[in-house]
Amino acid sequence: MMLLSVLQANAVVLDVEANLRTIDDAAGRAARAGAALLLTPELFPVGYAPLRLHSEFDPAQLPAIRARLAGIARRNGIALVYSLPARAAGGNEADQAGPWHISATLVDAGGVEVLNYAKVHLFGAEEHRAFAAAAEPPAVVDFNGIRTSLLICYDIEFPEAARAAATRGAELLLVPTALSAGFEEVPQVLVRARALESQLHVAYANHCGREDAYMFLGGSVVAGPDGSLLAEAGEQAELLFAEVGTDSVRAARDEVPYLQDRRPELYRVWDGQA
Repeated sequence: MMLLSVLQANAVVLDVEANLRTIDDAAGRAARAGAALLLTPELFPVGYAPLRLHSEFDPAQLPAIRARLAGIARRNGIALVYSLPARAAGGNEADQAGPWHISATLVDAGGVEVLNYAKVHLFGAEEHRAFAAAAEPPAVVDFNGIRTSLLICYDIEFPEAARAAATRGAELLLVPTALSAGFEEVPQVLVRARALESQLHVAYANHCGREDAYMFLGGSVVAGPDGSLLAEAGEQAELLFAEVGTDSVRAARDEVPYLQDRRPELYRVWDGQA
């Protein structure tokens, strides 16, 4: 079993110092509580404001921000998932031109990057104007004995994305998000459904409060492989904790073998006939 923590908080758009202080404080509190990992919301170090990031953020800051986030993990002795803009493959992060993705990174307690992911499903006109959709499937790594993967925000609303992680062996899916108020059904229905149908843990970390033009829902959750809620936040800043492990994943998959009973070759025929 592993204790994980989920940060729900209000970021300040383009105030990296304030946002890193929030992450550092949460990492310290989570580590003192015995958590092995802290999951933070989508684009939290820079704040969620796609068009302002596109026009005002200096990408030359990114290597230093990543180094400071790695330092937060090392100093507090806790693994960390953070989300930042990232230059598309083959590009230079100091170069504003060319396509940019929304990314998520898992660093271990020593600050070493062990997993990266770029958002595949962009939401809304602003994200589509500011970023490019990625195409690589979610990778899976062994983290503290648990097969772990990443998605970002809107990705989890597509069963295909979570299933792609599950069929690659994922038992824990970590999801930084930036979900606006008025979409309560996403954490309460869709995140739990993704956990149940792919029989894995899903941790979903959201912003709260107002950031520029956005009013965020809060409502961060951790769902178990039976669809149950292991932890749930309200509308305010909060640090959630939940125990996750492999036994409950194996038990769920043994009881109802969804992954084993899939018929992907048939689904491909159906797609071709649509």
